[in-house]
Amino acid sequence: MAESGPYREVFVRARSFGFTSSFSSSVSSAFAPAFALTFMLCLLAAGTGRGQTAGAASAGQGGAAQGAAGGPATGAKVPGQQQFYVEDGGTREVLESIVIPPKAEAPFTLTLQTEWVRTLYDGGTVTSVNQRKIARDTKGRIYQERWFLVPKNGKVESQMTTIQISDPNAHTHYNCFMLEQPKVCELTTFVPTTSAVYKTSGPPPGPLANDAGVVIHEDLGKQLVSGVETSGTRDATIYNPGVFGNDRKVTVEREFWYAPTLGINLLSKRSDPRFGTQTFTATNLILSEPDASLFELPEGFKVVDRRQEAPAEVN
Repeated sequence: MAESGPYREVFVRARSFGFTSSFSSSVSSAFAPAFALTFMLCLLAAGTGRGQTAGAASAGQGGAAQGAAGGPATGAKVPGQQQFYVEDGGTREVLESIVIPPKAEAPFTLTLQTEWVRTLYDGGTVTSVNQRKIARDTKGRIYQERWFLVPKNGKVESQMTTIQISDPNAHTHYNCFMLEQPKVCELTTFVPTTSAVYKTSGPPPGPLANDAGVVIHEDLGKQLVSGVETSGTRDATIYNPGVFGNDRKVTVEREFWYAPTLGINLLSKRSDPRFGTQTFTATNLILSEPDASLFELPEGFKVVDRRQEAPAEVN
């Protein structure tokens, strides 16, 4: 899907729920049906962990005959036999969040409000939300929390899945998984320095290569967001039919309000008919040095060094 930043908002380590997933993938496979439903409501996964048991799927006529003869019924679990709950098809959906560069001498603390609205084929909508804390100190160190997306105005409560701490001077990045046992912070390499330049603008206006479409750029002027002056931009990419199997033109639009003093977008909105509308709004912005304890690893967590095996982080 289209991305608005290099970290998935539904960031979670799948193995904390009894199965495995790659570092940057959405959650998938082999969980109980009731838990799968909860994850679907939270928009953490869909599709690869559902269906009937392997025993029921593979029993066939032989299983039915054995049941009729007094043996185990069709689909019944045989002692010592492995069974898995599976189903073909489905999708995985993830949501990218905003980009936080390791800019020095520009400290802040904020709460990021996220809303994801997807339109259904019948005109209805599904809306998921969360909020999370982000902070950066004068040294450029970054603290971020990751929380589940949950249904808006629903009964499912969000949970914090991960604390991330990035240090551009030590080039360390920690992912501390709050729902795992044992408690672990995985250490990877953080590549950027405080002088790294993060470009948030899209492709230049004009025709796309290979007659794929056209990009339209619009300057929206300036406005205050959370008391900070920002410059607004709207980029619309219009894709021609056939670019990705579409039978008509498709418009993907980005609108973002960038704060030069902080180097981040304080308001960002992305609209894509394939994936819905994603809105990120910075609230409770404090322009001062954050609490130094935020950049300390959570108490009781063990560090696991993954720098030799995991890909380096850039945000």
